[in-house]
Amino acid sequence: MTSRERVLMALNHEEADRVPIHDAPWAATIERWYQEGLPHDPAPAEYFDYEIVTFNADTTPRFPIEIVEETDEYIICTTPAGGLRRDRKDYASTPEIIDYPCKNRDDWEKMKEQLAPDPTRVDWDGQWLKGSAEDERGEDSLLEIGRTDHRLGLPGNTKARAQGRFICYGCSIGYDKIQSYVASEQLLIAIATEQEWVRDMYETDATLSLQMYEIMKDGGFEFDAAWAYCDLGYRNGLLFSPRHYEETLRPTFQRVFDYFQAEGLPILLHSCGNVEELMPYFIEDGLTCLQPLEVKAGMDLLELKKNLGDRLTLMGGIDVRAMADPDPTVIEEEIRSKIPLAKQGGGYIYHSDHSLPNNISLEQYRRVLELVKQYGAY
Repeated sequence: MTSRERVLMALNHEEADRVPIHDAPWAATIERWYQEGLPHDPAPAEYFDYEIVTFNADTTPRFPIEIVEETDEYIICTTPAGGLRRDRKDYASTPEIIDYPCKNRDDWEKMKEQLAPDPTRVDWDGQWLKGSAEDERGEDSLLEIGRTDHRLGLPGNTKARAQGRFICYGCSIGYDKIQSYVASEQLLIAIATEQEWVRDMYETDATLSLQMYEIMKDGGFEFDAAWAYCDLGYRNGLLFSPRHYEETLRPTFQRVFDYFQAEGLPILLHSCGNVEELMPYFIEDGLTCLQPLEVKAGMDLLELKKNLGDRLTLMGGIDVRAMADPDPTVIEEEIRSKIPLAKQGGGYIYHSDHSLPNNISLEQYRRVLELVKQYGAY
């Protein structure tokens, strides 16, 4: 059975030969695993036989990246969004955003002119990330061109299709993407005081993502689904009020969901944190799959399966803290107690409950995948 067939069956709530497997190691984790014997070729995603491949366009304003300061530990660069950020050189932590390009609506109006569709926003020949380690932390990479499980471009698309992978169009939309332009504190104030500006940012960004999908599709990319990225929650709940989602952000999500449904594509959503309050909206608006079901934020895979598993495919929910525990029985119990129930009737795809930090050894991770295949078999 191919990955494409396996994932499609899970999304359609059908039982395949086993649950599909996908994951998201940090760049720092990959570097650790190289030191522990992970081969450099093929790429890690291919080596671990991840089922899903994602291709996406550069939907930033495309400001130039320039190094402002560099030390033995940190590098400070401008970003394609027009901001300034500090990264650890080992990429072992979340980047620190030092400055943002939009201090007010006038700044946004000027920057909007740079958010126009263009074929040059697509990596047609796979050069942008060629030879580099994937950065799958759920954070934007230094180039801020989004996630990739293989090298970008049509050569990768053709290879993924030939391997039978499940291919997604990836797009960052909504609140989380706008945080690249506006500081979180200011964005929350704008939600309360400048709702039309916030809505314009959501809509402008979503429009570009949909336009770039059309360009990529017309240029030869073949997609099995759309995968949207937008962190909407944190450990204690939503990043904003449910009312803001319903009145201002939901129309953008509905528009994006409706568009891809009309294309005949299932819709996956990456959203960290606790987003249980939004589940009724997701289901009503046609979301196919929610990922990553962050355990430490209170997202309970088994409760979600019990209450919503017949209407929503669940992806994730396996605690990375258990993976890093030196006692191997901890991760076995985590997987044994969850996957046999979550997989019933289809509708489940394995993923860590966020991404794989560099406190997980290669040996521990290989054991994780063995356990997933053991307990995930039908």
